Order: sequence, then C-alpha cells, then structure tokens
Amino acid sequence: MAKSLLEKLPEIARAGKRQAEQILEQSAGPHRVTLQTRELVVPNRAAAGFDLSDAEAPPGADALKTGSNRLIYGDNLLAMAALLAGDETTGTGSFRGKVDLIYIDPPFDSKADYRTKLQLPGSDVEQRSTIAEQHAYSDTWAKGTESYLEMIVPRLVLMRELLADSGTIYVHLDWHVGHYVKLMIDEIFGKENFINEVIWRYRRWPTRTASYQRMHDVIFSYAKNRRSERTWNQQFEELAPSTIQTWGTKKQVADFSQGYRKPSQTEEESAGALMSDVWDIGVIAPIAKERVNYSTQKPEKLLQRIIGGATNPGDLVADFFSGSGTTAAVAEKTGRRWITSDLGKPAVMITRKRLIDDEAKPFLYQAIGDYQVEQARSTLGRRYRIGDLAQTVLGLYGALPLPPDQSLGGVLGQLPGESTLVYADSPARQVTRSTLQRAQHLRESAMGGFDRVVVLGWNFSAGIGEAVASLADPRLEVKVIPPDLLDQLKKKGASGLADRVVFSTLQYLRASVTGRFPSGDVEDIVVRLEDYVLLSPDALSIDSKDRPAIRDLANREPLALIEYWAVDPDYDGEVFRSIWQDYRGNTLNDGDPLRVITEGTVTVPRREGRRVVCVRAVDVFGFESEAIIELQDPAS
Repeated sequence: MAKSLLEKLPEIARAGKRQAEQILEQSAGPHRVTLQTRELVVPNRAAAGFDLSDAEAPPGADALKTGSNRLIYGDNLLAMAALLAGDETTGTGSFRGKVDLIYIDPPFDSKADYRTKLQLPGSDVEQRSTIAEQHAYSDTWAKGTESYLEMIVPRLVLMRELLADSGTIYVHLDWHVGHYVKLMIDEIFGKENFINEVIWRYRRWPTRTASYQRMHDVIFSYAKNRRSERTWNQQFEELAPSTIQTWGTKKQVADFSQGYRKPSQTEEESAGALMSDVWDIGVIAPIAKERVNYSTQKPEKLLQRIIGGATNPGDLVADFFSGSGTTAAVAEKTGRRWITSDLGKPAVMITRKRLIDDEAKPFLYQAIGDYQVEQARSTLGRRYRIGDLAQTVLGLYGALPLPPDQSLGGVLGQLPGESTLVYADSPARQVTRSTLQRAQHLRESAMGGFDRVVVLGWNFSAGIGEAVASLADPRLEVKVIPPDLLDQLKKKGASGLADRVVFSTLQYLRASVTGRFPSGDVEDIVVRLEDYVLLSPDALSIDSKDRPAIRDLANREPLALIEYWAVDPDYDGEVFRSIWQDYRGNTLNDGDPLRVITEGTVTVPRREGRRVVCVRAVDVFGFESEAIIELQDPAS
C-alpha cells in the first residue's frame, strides 16, 4: 500500500536537508557556484542623457565594489549557493549570516499557466515560459504537494544559513500548501522560533461557488533564533471609531493595582492600536501607479508593513521569488539594501524596468556563472566529461563523430554525406573571435580539409556578431545550442529530443554612434540602434500559429522586437555599466508603449583619447545581444 503524504513528510525533510548539506559543502570547495555580473545598472529615465560630473569615479563604482543591491537571474537554489560561497567578481565575501530579513512568495497554485501575453505592434503573441522554467515548475508539481515540499525544503535550509541571528523570515502561502509547508518550517527553523501566522485579508471580485469566498492568504514568520535580540519595530493600526469617540486620540493607561479600573488618559497622542495579525490590505487597483501587470504582484503596502517591522534602514532584505519585484522596490524606497532573484525572464525584466522607473540607486544585474556547467554537473554527474556532452550535442545536430584520434577529445564531428565539419564547444567557455579562427583552421586541416565548418556554442562573447560579420567567411556558420538543452536532456534523454531540438542562428544587434559633440568638460554621445536580427523563430517558446507574425515583424520592423536597451560609454570589456536606458513602456521618452526609442544622447565627462561604447539590447523574448563601437578622440 502506497504511503500517504503525511507518512512521507519525514523522508522529504531528510532528503531536502541532505541536498542542502551537499550544496553547503560545495560552496566551500573548488567547484562552488559563482555569480556573473551582466550589468551594473545606473538608472536614468531621461532620454536627454546622464551628466557625470566626476570622470575619475565611474557611476555606481561603490555598488560594483560592494555588490549589496543585486537582481539575480536563475534558479534560486544556485543563486543562494553562490551567495553563501561569496562573490569574487565584486570582492564580496559570503553572505552567510548577513541577511536581516527574507520574504518569499513562492508559487503555490498548481494550475499555473506558463504563458505570457506579449503585446507587439500589429499583433499580440502568447509566449510560453522557457523549457527551463516549465521544467522547474512542472517538477514542482509533478507529484503535487509532495513535489512542492521537495522543492521548498532545501531552499528553506539555505535561507536559514543566510539569515543573521537577529533575522526573520516571512513565508507567504495560501490554502494549497500552507499547512504542509509550516510543518517543514517548524522542522528547519524550530517550532520554538515561530512568531506569527499573519492573515492577509483582501477583497476581490466574488465568484459564485458552493463555499465561502476565499479572501485571504497566510504569511508565517519565524525568527532565526528567538534567543538572540531580534529586530522588531512595533507597528500600529488606526484606532477603532468607538475608541476615538470615547477617549479621543490620547493614550490610555489601565490601572490593575486594585482590580481592573477604567483606563485613564495621558496628554500624549496615541500612535494607534497595536497591530494585530489580521491585515486588511486591498489588492492593487487596475489603475494604481505601482501596477506592473504581473499576475501575482503584491501591494507595496503589504511589504512596507513587513519590512518596516522586521528591519531598520541600512539592513539587508532578500527575496528569492522576485516576481514583480515588489520586495526590492519597497526596500529601495525605505532605505534598505536588497537582493532578489527569479528563474523567470519576464519577472527579471519587469523587476529591472520597475527599479529603473523608480530611479533606484545603482544595482547589479547578475546571472549564475557557468550556468550550463552547473546544469551539466546536475544532469551528468559531478565528474562529467566535456567530450561526452559534446558527443551528445553533435548527435542531436545530426553529426557523426570523427575518429577518436581526430576528434580533439570528442568535440568534432561531420555531417553525413557532406563535407561539413561540426565543432561543439564547451559550456565552460565563451565562443570568441579566436574560437571562430580556430574553427577555420580546423576546417582546413582536419582529415584533409572540409568545405564548411559549423560552430555550436553555449556562451558567446560580447560583440560576437560583429566578429562573424568582420570575418566575412561564407564557409563559416555559427549556431546557438539551446540554453535549456541540459534541462531537456534531464527530462527526456537524448533519444527523445533528436527531432525537437532547434539550433538557432545567432541574434545580432547593429548600432552606431552618429555624433560626438564635446563642450567644455563634457561631451554628448549620440547612439542609434540600426538593426536587430532575431534568433530563428522556430527556436522561440511561442505557438506555431504566432511564428508568421513574428517573422513578419522581424522583417518589417526589427527594432520593434527590442524590449530594453542600454549604453555604457566607457566599456572596459568586463563589466557593462549602463548609465542610460530605454525600454518599452517608458512613455516619458516618446509616448509609445510598444516601442523603444532608437536614438539616445548620453552626456559624459570629456576625456582625451579613444573611447569604447557598448550597446546592449534585450529582445521581448529575453535574449541579449551587444554591439561595441570604438571612437577616436574628437580632437584628432
């Protein structure tokens, strides 16, 4: 007889703890997970430019050094592992015991729809989540609540490691899994550290059902250690009308010395009634300024209450299910530091745009370093060999391996019946101009030579599109290995993917500097988007019925596919510092919510010599591309 979920709970807890322990051991070893800084965002909404008065201090230099505020894209389990290990790219040590408050609002609706509507000029398109996101969510619900608990337990263990001794965690749930998750939190944090079960009561449009209307969520709060001095700022709510009518707004003091006596008034104004654990906070109105059109967006007032009660200005707040970015937005507005992460590309993009729109202080946008390597280790084992993975990739592309003595460890293959060499690069490396030149050499030298060579890559250096164009080699082709391929292999194995995997062409951005105008100590740099080549529509997570519309828009108005673009006028080749941004929905620039502007002016301190401008764009499907422009001294 199959065990009930209640009988399985102890083993779920043990297995989750073991998984977390392995991650903690790894965080101290040579193969620890790292974070890759993709962008230092210096929010600037004005199209007129960004005036930098100090040429010696790049904007956001302190943020890059300390890395305190950061938005992380990727699996939150890996994000927390990287935070526990420390971030060498910013010189930041481990965050173990450094976080003052964690608030999480994990998905708890097992009937989640993995589609997002994209409103584009001329048509609306339904975008499915990436395969990585779909697999993560389907894994969460494959066995219903059991799978959900298997997902949440190791994450809760890592969160406890990140919390300071004086810290607090708030876990936001509802009736689907709330009661089961509380048992897991009791096990991990200790039942003695339970603080409150908060009821968030809201009103929404009722539906006729044979039950009472469901109008509340639950939020469990736990201390890391109640024996430590926990941060707590007493919250108040409005006095009841009857209390005001009887006593006014003065404080009341009750006398119990000789039995209960009627409270007397003091001359001091009351701060209100002590806050109860039932909160009446309305959902976000359709026309509210804070609304960002994200289905699970929570009201800022809810997070203001949580953050205000459990932290002080300057404290560090974390949210590992970012969603619409409400936690980061409120932390920013109330003077707290923050870390937030999400697996969903739409969530990360919405959060980034929201923080820019709020004119946040500079923050880091990061991804899991060597994400494919981590996924390969997860899928193929910690001791996987690059050659084995390359052989799988070659097979899925339709290539046959070269003889062992000619295959360079298994990375080279040949298309059957064709004189075409195929080179499958490693997920641990970026495809650079040097990689392409090596592929050209192999095409001429391997097994007497080939007519063509195809490079299959996981990661690509900035400006790789320009490198391909400058080589101008019609016998060289570059293809993108699907970034979620390892997730698919884990689910279905190579035999079930041969007819489904699409190796797309490389997306490509063209941009130019149309003017450089020095004036005294500053200069204006005018940057223009020229063209954008989209990944093959067949590789996109959209329904087949929508692909013709995407092809038509890509041919007719390719720049309408750009969701966000930014400029770094002094690119150092390592960290992209965006000091100017525009994005769809930013109607302050041109009043068009469906398009970005295609030309912007960046005002920077004037300096002598060469200048390297980097332009980064993200399309509506979340794919990034860059263009690098070298400028000579305008005086030369």
